[in-house]
Amino acid sequence: MKLGIVGLPNVGKSTLFNSLAGGGAESANYPFCTIDPNVGIVPVPDKRLDVLADMYTTQKVTPAVIEFVDIAGLVKGASKGEGLGNKFLSHIREVDAIVHVVRCFDDSNVVHVDAKVDPVRDIETINLELILADLEVVDKRIAKTQKQAMNDKSLAKELEVLKKIKAVLEEGKNARQIEFSSDEDTAFADSLTLLSRKPVLYAANVAEEDLADDGESNGYVKAVRELAKEESSGVFVVCAKIEEEIAELEPDEKLEFLADLGCKASGLDRLIKASYSLLGLISYLTAGVTEVRAWTVKEGTKAPQAAGKIHSDFERGFIRAEVVTYDDLVRLGSIAAAKDAGVYRSEGKDYVVKDGDVILFRFNV
Repeated sequence: MKLGIVGLPNVGKSTLFNSLAGGGAESANYPFCTIDPNVGIVPVPDKRLDVLADMYTTQKVTPAVIEFVDIAGLVKGASKGEGLGNKFLSHIREVDAIVHVVRCFDDSNVVHVDAKVDPVRDIETINLELILADLEVVDKRIAKTQKQAMNDKSLAKELEVLKKIKAVLEEGKNARQIEFSSDEDTAFADSLTLLSRKPVLYAANVAEEDLADDGESNGYVKAVRELAKEESSGVFVVCAKIEEEIAELEPDEKLEFLADLGCKASGLDRLIKASYSLLGLISYLTAGVTEVRAWTVKEGTKAPQAAGKIHSDFERGFIRAEVVTYDDLVRLGSIAAAKDAGVYRSEGKDYVVKDGDVILFRFNV
């Protein structure tokens, strides 16, 4: 999973990136201090892996990972080259989802690029730039497809989808709000890699005192949540400054620090949970003496395709999946006990993998 962290300059974007990814993004109180996108690879916390590692006395534990990309602050006019312009819009095209950091705190010592804190205006500013960039892409694609459709009638459907997208974009709406009548149309729209079609998770960056109640008493956060609800996007509350402070702490110290603030989980944990939910992702597990590992797949993925995450040969030569749930395996203590209890199953190619399945794939090529 690759997440692009975006936002206007000075909203706490690079501070959040540094705390989440332990990266070296430059963070300063002036616009455009992040010039090139910074990349950080973060392991997904999963206590199940540690339990299985102890059970199997495994040699190696490999968690799922998230790749964070810190993209330079966008400004009004970015689609026309203002600020750092199209170079950074292109970086967004490469990510699976956008984490849009919005400032939801007042601080006279931190410059706001538009002089006044207004998260809804900030969101609309960036959304408009993404929409304008998408319009340019769609207009070019329509012109090209219209010419080709004169000699190829099969392109009529693609042209219809493109025009539908164009109409929505011209209304100032995001392409992700469009619902199509067929999977084929949806797949074609997705293939365009439109910026405003990518799933969005709004990170409401609040002051320390707003963390304990998850921003419920913060009017800025309330406004962001209302906007996100309208467009079916996700929201999570974070204090980038606090995340930066706890980034270097040991796990036990971090939990104690968060407890003192009235928080049950770190910003990273909440971001990962929200990202998995937004993208419809789950993790299945493989376990043995050599390695215990988490594999991330889309909800609804069938066994052969899940096997393909490990190696293409596993999918090509798929025979069956031997499955036990994590809860059953831990409760019974071993695969042998799970077999005796009748909860260790053999599943075929139509089996839909579930979160927490511990799987051994059988294949032959």
